Amino acid sequence: MLHADLRQEICRVGRSLFERGYVHATAGNISVRLPEGQGFLITPTDACLGALQADQLAHVGQDGTQHSGARASKTLVLHRRIYGAAPQAQCVIHTHSTHLVALTLAGVWQPEAILPPITPYFVMKVGRVPLLPYHRPGDPAVGDLVAQAIADARQRGTPLRAVMLDRLGPNVWHDSPAAAMATLEELEETARLWLMTQPRPAPLSEAQIDELRRHFGATW
Repeated sequence: MLHADLRQEICRVGRSLFERGYVHATAGNISVRLPEGQGFLITPTDACLGALQADQLAHVGQDGTQHSGARASKTLVLHRRIYGAAPQAQCVIHTHSTHLVALTLAGVWQPEAILPPITPYFVMKVGRVPLLPYHRPGDPAVGDLVAQAIADARQRGTPLRAVMLDRLGPNVWHDSPAAAMATLEELEETARLWLMTQPRPAPLSEAQIDELRRHFGATW
């Protein structure tokens, strides 16, 4: 996708997330990796994702130096660490999605997996999502934690598509803005289902999960 097209796609995704309530006010940010080592595009700090302007998106180099646009989001360091640790990532989205933040306040399923494998599409499209301990927004120390979580998961053969920041929200990544948005949607929907269902549903069985691995390449 061309540089100009990527700018428009970030604006489209931001507007879609805002209009459907996945982000609010000026919370959340989106970045994409530019081709051929041209660096990254990232939404400006304190920008409303529902009213992004393509020419105001920050263009930063591989080293984080800003080349153009409004001042880059304070989470730039974290985004760059994700791209460095996950070579397949082409887009990173961070939100303060309501049900996922509520899940951390109420108590996650496990620190290594904030939600159990309760639906096949959650297993196939998202997979395990670890909880990272609370740090202030923009704290560069979070980048080290995310990079380590990505490396640990890769060693286990279950690569990550997302992490959850305690009391803040998820960071998800994929090979395009549309795919990253779909991953976020599936993650937030699963949190909503888990929180609204009483008694809590049983996870899929190991045999059922193994069937998803065989047929769809699920990495749970």
